Amino acid sequence: MLLALTTGARKGELLGLRWCDVDLARQLVHVGRTKNGDPKALPLVPAVVAELERFKPETMGTALVFGKAKAPTLPYAFEGRWHEAMRAAKLRDFCFHALRHSCASLLAQNGATLLEIGDLLGHRQIAMTKRYSHLAAGHRTALVNRVLGELQ
Repeated sequence: MLLALTTGARKGELLGLRWCDVDLARQLVHVGRTKNGDPKALPLVPAVVAELERFKPETMGTALVFGKAKAPTLPYAFEGRWHEAMRAAKLRDFCFHALRHSCASLLAQNGATLLEIGDLLGHRQIAMTKRYSHLAAGHRTALVNRVLGELQ
């Protein structure tokens, strides 16, 4: 969940990640093909790097990062664990994709521009990212005041 929340990646992108796509030294994972068909690189926060370090295999081959223990080339079916975690957190109607929206919302609320958010999420059109514009109002106000605030 932390990887999804901090990268804004789609579930399919994460389930398709292979260890050879992971560059822990540069703190990046490379998604070869997104929903839009474009490749992208996702930056990793230190906590995610630390977790991946714990589980990385001796050789960074074609095994899936989130593969089954006995069949590492097949994705792990995590839905049961997901529902357990949601029950434990007392969350209802919270789907995995909401982590992508949460990532974008947190970025907007903390000063990221819509262009930066769209780039990270892999949006081809700014219209997709504009749904988060209301969360960036403080950032826009600070920008206008910084640049134009001295005008009288």
